[in-house]
Amino acid sequence: MDIKTGFFYLFSAVLLFAAFRVITARNPVYAALYLVLAFFQAAAVWILLKAEFLAITLVLVYVGAVMVLFLFVVMMLDIDIDSLRAGFWKHFPLAAGVGVLIALEMAAVLMGGFRTGEEPRPVTAAAASAAQLSNTKELGKLLYTQYLYPLEIAAVILLVAIIAAIALTLRQRKDSRHMDPADQVRVRSSDRVRIVTMNPTLAQPEPPPAPSAEARP
Repeated sequence: MDIKTGFFYLFSAVLLFAAFRVITARNPVYAALYLVLAFFQAAAVWILLKAEFLAITLVLVYVGAVMVLFLFVVMMLDIDIDSLRAGFWKHFPLAAGVGVLIALEMAAVLMGGFRTGEEPRPVTAAAASAAQLSNTKELGKLLYTQYLYPLEIAAVILLVAIIAAIALTLRQRKDSRHMDPADQVRVRSSDRVRIVTMNPTLAQPEPPPAPSAEARP
């Protein structure tokens, strides 16, 4: 066993443990942190498979954006854990059946790549030259040439979703003071400062205080 195979088994074992703890952790914050750990291990496995673009995309998008936002939402909201787990055992048989079915389908698809006894295929010149190429560079060429229009449509859809989310959550508070930046830019000095010219005057001495009634004889 070489070092690459050892790292693969190590990352895969930690990935399976983190995925198991995601569905068994009682605290949703701990479950989200275990999901972050699972994403990191999956990214490490993809790096071993020479899929650097997918690995860095997984870390930046899911770990750096989605999971951080999810953690903020979970920690800011007061979630009633007991009410969420009220119908756990009621729906457990259906969930277990779906999980077993998905596991069998994945095993049927993946077992074809682990069969032994077959003679290795000879490495052609095209395959050898393709192994020297950068998958990130080739993926960028495909995205911005052959799939340019779908990429732009997806970008527009995401932009519309961002604007809609901001518009739905924006609330004008009457008790908060705010200023319009456009009004600040258009302001003139004459509107804020007024210079007044006054003639100089001498200070008059203050008159002595009048005697009170008690002090009079």
